[in-house]
This record gives sequence, C-alpha cells and structure tokens, in this order.
Amino acid sequence: MTTNQERRYADRLEGFAGRHPYVLDLVVVAALMGCATLGGLLTLPGAEPPDQDTASVVLLGVSCLALLKHRTHPRIALVVTAVCTVVVVAMGYLVTPLLLAPIMAALFWLASHTDRRTTRAYGIPTVVALMLAAAFSDSMDHLSLLLRTIGPFFWLMLPVAAGKMTQLRRAYLQSVQARAEHAERTREEEARLRVTEERMRIARELHDVVAHHLALANAQAGTAAHLALSSPEQTRKILTDLTGTTSSALRELKATLGLLRQNDDPDAAPLEPSPGLARLPELVSACASAGVTVTVTTEGEPRPLSPGVDLTAFRIVQEALTNVTKHATAEAAHVRLAYSGTRLLITVTNDGPRAAPWGTGGGHPQGFGVMGMRERAHSIGGELHAGPRPEGGFEVATTLPLQPHATEADADAAP
Repeated sequence: MTTNQERRYADRLEGFAGRHPYVLDLVVVAALMGCATLGGLLTLPGAEPPDQDTASVVLLGVSCLALLKHRTHPRIALVVTAVCTVVVVAMGYLVTPLLLAPIMAALFWLASHTDRRTTRAYGIPTVVALMLAAAFSDSMDHLSLLLRTIGPFFWLMLPVAAGKMTQLRRAYLQSVQARAEHAERTREEEARLRVTEERMRIARELHDVVAHHLALANAQAGTAAHLALSSPEQTRKILTDLTGTTSSALRELKATLGLLRQNDDPDAAPLEPSPGLARLPELVSACASAGVTVTVTTEGEPRPLSPGVDLTAFRIVQEALTNVTKHATAEAAHVRLAYSGTRLLITVTNDGPRAAPWGTGGGHPQGFGVMGMRERAHSIGGELHAGPRPEGGFEVATTLPLQPHATEADADAAP
C-alpha cells in the first residue's frame, strides 16, 4: 500500500513538473543556493573562514541564476557556474559537496541533455579547473595534494555518471514507448485486416448461395411459364423443383446467418454441416430442372478432402454451373474431377457460344463470380483459370491441393 502511495505521489510530482517546469527550476535553484551558502560557512577545525562573505554570496547567486537556463543552454549554464565556483574556491573557501552543489547540478544537466562528446568537451575542463583551484586553495594547506584533488574529482564525476544514466533511461523509455505504439498500430492494422477478410469471406459465401439459387429459381420459373400451356405435367414438376430450390436457398442462408450469430452457448442449436462434393448429385438435379443437363465424370481414385478444400471445390463447381445457367446459351455442361497425386483438378465446361451478358469483348466475365472463385482457390493454395474455349463455350479450371497449403480458417468458417 505504501509503495502504491509513493508511486501515486511520484506520478503527481512528475505531472506537475511537466506542466510547470520553471516553477520546479526555481525551487531547485533556491535549494542549491541554500546548500552553497551553507557550504561557504563550513571550515576545517581551527581554521578561520575567509572574510569575503558578500563576494562569495554574489558569485554563488550568479552561478545559481545561470542554472535557470539549463534546459535551453546547458553549456552556458555550466561555464558560468564553473567560473563562479572556481573563483569562490580560489578565494579560500573550503571545498565541500555543499559548496559544489550548483556546479554538480550543472554537470548533471549537461550530461543528461547532451551527447558524450559535448559532455567530455565541457566536463573535463571543468573538473580540471576545480581540481587545480582546490590544489592551490589556502583552506586546505595542511592536507596532501592527493586529498585536495581526489575529493572534488569524485564529487564532480558522480553527477556526470548520474546524468548519463538518466539519459540512457530516458532513451530506453522512449524506445519502449515507441515499440508499444508500434505494437498498438500493428494490432489495429491486423484487426482491420481480419475484419476486411471476414467481410470478404461473408460476401463470397452470400454471393454463392444467393446467386446460385436465384439463378436456378429464375430459370425454373421461366421454363415453367414457357411450358405452362403446352405441358402442364412438366410445368407442375418444374414448379415442385422450384419449391425445393427456394427451400434449399433458405436453409443455406439460415446456416450462413446462424454461423454469423453463433456464440459459445452449448445449448445453441447445431449448425448445418458445410456442403461438399457429396452434394454434387443434388446440384446436378437442380440444374436439370432449370433446363441445363450436367454430366459428372471422375478420374483417378477419389481421396478424402479436408473440410476447407471440400467446401471450396463445391462452391467453385456451384458458381461455375450458376454462370452456365445465367449466361450460357448451351443446354449442357460437363464437370470433370481428376485426382492426381496430392491435387484435385476440377474442370467445368459448356458447349456453344457465349451470350453477351457473360463477358465483354476481352473475354473476362462480368460481376463477382469468377473473382470469388479465384479468391476461394487462392485461399487454400490452389489456382483457377476461367475463359472462353477456342472451340466455343466457356471453361473454368481449378487445381486444388487435397490438404490446403494456406490456412483453412477462411474456408472452414463458412457453412
């Protein structure tokens, strides 16, 4: 408790010093003046003090007033203080830490505010001058030369060392603060990146779900309207399939939104498993009801896929068939699954010319379908190419690893 109180008081003092630096300087200078004045009254036993009190007080006062400029002009403050102190010592006053308090403070501030070269350039002459003044001072005639000089040397080197330690500590704290700020910015940037990636993932998932089912529903409704009078039985079957398409769309939308709202409640209802290539027959049946015949061929021995790769493969096939349903004039499409080594090659093709809405003159599909498929493939370390076929029609080809090279977080999180 006492430590916390001391820390709180230290923080308050530091805050006050930051808001009112010159008030703190005046208090420190007044204390230094008092120490120097008291030091001028001290003498060795049996020695008489110099009879120059007025001159010494004036010199010490000038040296202390010069210290008020230590923040902006530490060199000038040290030079003025050193000259005044040397004169006072030469007048015969006993060299004590109290008498040297102003110059010790000047050396501390010089060392803490300037570089090592400046500290040496101004500090060494100051120490030498004080040692010479102490060596020739009348106040210590009965002492040896070593005792006259060794004391002032250590007293003056102490604030220099303390000033450099303070400077190092200040630099360390600044570096720590800089690293903390950099880490905070990095965390914020990473959080924004994760939010962006999550938003893109949700957008891809909703696009695949909504675009596929609405395209099928539109095709089924159009076919039913066309056959309503000529083929009532077939129209009834198409409308029944249309109901299944819309129900499937609602289920997938519910699963997607349920994932977004999922929490850690153990009593929450389980989510629908993520779709995979096992649902290809259902997808083929839905396309057939929309007037597009889809054939699926498998080459090589089927191998188990990780959940992320399985979902990605299904969504790519789904989006490719959706584009066939919406844009292509062909009534047939072919899906080829080839297992080779550690990779799965998926090719979705359709025959016949492309309709204008499918792409531009440059042969690149419009909208976000192909872009979303490519992003899905890249997210697990795969590749995807889409474009018109020389013999007519359009082809989507993707190569996916059986086990993703990149993180599966993006794909596995999707329903």
